[in-house]
Amino acid sequence: MKNLIDILDLSLDEIFDLIQTAIKIKDNPVNYLEKCKHKKMATLFFEPSTRTRLSFEAAMYELGGNVIGFSEAQSSSSSKGESVADTARVVSCYSDIIVMRHPKEGAPVVASMNASVPVINAGDGGHNHPTQTLTDLLTIYLEKRRLDSFTIGFCGDLKFGRTVHSLISTLCRHKNVKMIFVSPEHLRLPGYAVLNYIDKNHIEYVETNDLDSIIPKLDILYMTRLQRERFSNIQCSSSMDNPYILTLDRLKNAKKDLCVMHPLPRVNEIERLVDSDSRACYFKQVLNGKYIRMALILKLLEIE
Repeated sequence: MKNLIDILDLSLDEIFDLIQTAIKIKDNPVNYLEKCKHKKMATLFFEPSTRTRLSFEAAMYELGGNVIGFSEAQSSSSSKGESVADTARVVSCYSDIIVMRHPKEGAPVVASMNASVPVINAGDGGHNHPTQTLTDLLTIYLEKRRLDSFTIGFCGDLKFGRTVHSLISTLCRHKNVKMIFVSPEHLRLPGYAVLNYIDKNHIEYVETNDLDSIIPKLDILYMTRLQRERFSNIQCSSSMDNPYILTLDRLKNAKKDLCVMHPLPRVNEIERLVDSDSRACYFKQVLNGKYIRMALILKLLEIE
């Protein structure tokens, strides 16, 4: 595997191998301190990011490597009109691996076709976010010790949430995974995701707008924020206020071992009081993201 553009680029065996490597790194980080010595990673972030960019940078530094790059489009030659293809060619001359986030869907594909080093998609528009999916899968595995045989609920903006689309696409490849989608009518899961992932794999699923009724059934609850930056002016009306806020009161009827996840940033989808509940796993996700990205960097650079 040279690049990671879509989570479906990885086989289930490759995903499991990455998870096992991440667990080894988590348990014995000192063994990996110089694995990427003299290697450079370029972070090309044409769109704002906190967790993903810093997670990748922390991952590379903890592997003993170095980081170059930019955190906004205005800091790059794209502000002068340079194409993604040319940027990829140029940055390949300075780095051993490229991590790209871009507001346009497909931009990392273009970069991978023109770069001479591995390219990692760190999020392209509302389309894909494969390393967040790897983070989510590692979190699920650490909490449940399995990646199959559970019921997961996705709640919030399922139309524009690229983390949701990526996670669904790969969970559909696992056995006995049931899905419940909770959202307003206008933010339901896109038809292509239902057709290509859920229906294609004969996944049992339910769509509803009632969060309270489904919470007792869940092993995992994946909360998401409203992706307001991707809304049209019409969608940005006051009617778009989030009707789903997870509170301690709402968790009263949930399973004791429920795993509450959120890719972050959080706006108001989960009240702060939930943070101290043992079922809150979203800050664990943040740390897990560093370990799985360390594993991915090693794999793409073909470092044992």
